[in-house]
Amino acid sequence: MRILLVEDEKSLSDALVKILQKNHINVDPQYDGEKGLFAAQSGIYDVIVLDIMLPKMSGFKVLQTIRAEGNLTPVILLTAKSSIKDKVTGFDLGADDYLTKPFQATELLMRIRAVSRRKGEIEDFLITFKDLSLNTKNCILTCEKTGKEIQLSAKEYQMMEFLMKKEGEIISKESFITKVWGFLSDAEYNSVEVYISFLRKKLKFLGTDIIIKAIRGRGYKLTDED
Repeated sequence: MRILLVEDEKSLSDALVKILQKNHINVDPQYDGEKGLFAAQSGIYDVIVLDIMLPKMSGFKVLQTIRAEGNLTPVILLTAKSSIKDKVTGFDLGADDYLTKPFQATELLMRIRAVSRRKGEIEDFLITFKDLSLNTKNCILTCEKTGKEIQLSAKEYQMMEFLMKKEGEIISKESFITKVWGFLSDAEYNSVEVYISFLRKKLKFLGTDIIIKAIRGRGYKLTDED
């Protein structure tokens, strides 16, 4: 899962980034409304956590703009305000949830998981594809056919999560870089190739029939084809 966090209070943003990363959630922080809007328009995020009071452009304006463009990514609004009027405004503009500062990090995690479930991104912390299951809590990949399991590194987990959620769709190298390394990353194609190689070795160890197939000129997909 990749989260966009738009929060201008840098100390709070840094703290939230660390906590989310510890829970295996990728986070791209932005610190003003204009950059937040630009990032949100990329369409790569599973959830957007958006402060209302932002420099350059308010969170309300960011939300209004992306909804007008047809972007339905779940949005959790953050604000120091707790008035009913602000909450009504946020929900009228298309927010999915609302969190008033100060709040506990565990509450934000709960809200992220809740809006993700509504979108169908998380189901009981397990992602499955044929005989494979990936535990989103501990990054362990299991083959149900053989009973074997293996621990994935952070990047391996992110790559496998993306492949399994796409359920056999072809994923381009560009999409991997944007989703796993980040919207503004300077990672190169060989980074994707290296981690695909690591994952292929781990799939072979598990004894699954699932392979990562390269589609020339297009990308990779999970399949049980020979």
